[in-house]
Amino acid sequence: MTYQKPLDTQWSAFSTARDVSSGIDLSGKVAIVTGGASGLGLETTRVLSGLGARVIVGARSPQALNDLKGMRNIDTERLDIFDQHSIRQFVERFVAREKKLDLLILNAGVMATALHRDADGNEGQFATNHLGHFRLTAGLWPALRDAEGARIVSLSSRGHQISGLDLEDLAFERREYDKWVAYGQSKTANALFAVAADARGVKDNIRAYSVHPGSIVGPLARHLSKDEIAGFGAVDEDGAPIIDPAKDKKTIAQGAATAVWCSTSALLHDIGGVYCENSDIALVETEKRSGVRPYAVDPQIAEHLWQKSVALTGADID
Repeated sequence: MTYQKPLDTQWSAFSTARDVSSGIDLSGKVAIVTGGASGLGLETTRVLSGLGARVIVGARSPQALNDLKGMRNIDTERLDIFDQHSIRQFVERFVAREKKLDLLILNAGVMATALHRDADGNEGQFATNHLGHFRLTAGLWPALRDAEGARIVSLSSRGHQISGLDLEDLAFERREYDKWVAYGQSKTANALFAVAADARGVKDNIRAYSVHPGSIVGPLARHLSKDEIAGFGAVDEDGAPIIDPAKDKKTIAQGAATAVWCSTSALLHDIGGVYCENSDIALVETEKRSGVRPYAVDPQIAEHLWQKSVALTGADID
């Protein structure tokens, strides 16, 4: 089991990304934020760039990327994490001009989509949320190694509690497709990815973390109907988001806090492979809504997933 024990930080569900990074200087650091042009990714981009890091934002939308042009310390690149060709081109462009990568924030994702598949037949949510980021990380690994102290942050969520992995049917070829089970499986994969990546990276001072940002009404909910969103108690009678951090209903600024904390906190200097929430390491829980399920931080399952991902993508690290 990984070091899954809270550090009792000074932060809480109410803390914002700016709060948890106050006083930190990232001058000279290079960061990539996938899906960094909207929602949580955009807030993460703003905060990291405000700390002095040069942030490269990868996103699908040309208009969203265009809106970021001219902003201080921010470069934009088209990146469709669902498309192998797009990932390969992004990596090639990056390594051609950069010597290192200090922070890799794997933020892009989809939730509760209708069944769709990538070019290899992989289920769409798993392909986007996990396999695309797996390919990207493998391609960028040499640049992470050259940073001599890089961090990888993988956006998981409490959605991982919906489902563990079915390693024999990740693509829903035998099971009936359920969009929420598929989403839960992909979020479990995001957490396990951090465990396996950290185990591989620790010798080169590359540490990896997974995070639950909180429940935020934002772009990730674009595939849900108004009735589905209302059914979660996420909006009021006027359709406005309900903000109650004590019940995990956060603003975007609060939702970005844990990813920024994992990217910058000195408390994590010698710790990696952990699942975090509310800007702290989460407890392992089997019943409570908070915390992380044991299967999502299990090193053996993480290793099985890594090997399966290598087989599915042809990508790996040295």
